[in-house]
Amino acid sequence: MALILASASPRRRELLALLGIPFCVDVANIDERRLEGELPETYVRRLAEEKALAVAQRRREDIILAADTVVFFEGRILGKPKNGEEAWHMLHALRGKRHEVITAVALWFAGQLTSEIDRSVVSMRFYSYAEIAAYIASGDPMDKAGAYAIQNQQFRPVAQLEGCFAGVMGLPLALVVKLLGEAGIVPASDWIDGCQALTGSCCQFYTEEKSSVRHPKGKTKF
Repeated sequence: MALILASASPRRRELLALLGIPFCVDVANIDERRLEGELPETYVRRLAEEKALAVAQRRREDIILAADTVVFFEGRILGKPKNGEEAWHMLHALRGKRHEVITAVALWFAGQLTSEIDRSVVSMRFYSYAEIAAYIASGDPMDKAGAYAIQNQQFRPVAQLEGCFAGVMGLPLALVVKLLGEAGIVPASDWIDGCQALTGSCCQFYTEEKSSVRHPKGKTKF
């Protein structure tokens, strides 16, 4: 039995590696088009579950982990931009405003499929047109929902985050640890430190580990 990540995302691979659990990648090729009238949470959960099931069809004895992320802004879903012009419109619309990032995580184990949702509220900074142009020229926005990466050190698009930095990147590790724990898989004891080092974001779990006092999710300013 092996842990399989059903994703081609290098960001998800990087995050999952922080748990110290050996895993393999097997990409699920599914139709990711949104159904008419489908709500954002329903849409992202369905895609995560379909990815897990697609890989489970050929690896039924393994544990399959899948995820999907959407940016929800002013009543519409912002997916991955098709070109630079679409990336420009997305980044222009988002600047200086708040939006929601919804990530669904699905786990196939022993013939059972489980999925849960992580939500974060992101406030973008008021970046300039020149910064948008330079960021698009870098190519970084093109494979990302909403046309941005929260972790990009040059563009630094986010002013404030309410929620999970790793979840906005595409894989909320605390939620993954919970689901894997239900399958009997325990991560390395220092995974929280690794996530903190990678994201630079003060996660509630990191705070709890260091102080042994439970704190609510807070706001992180960048």
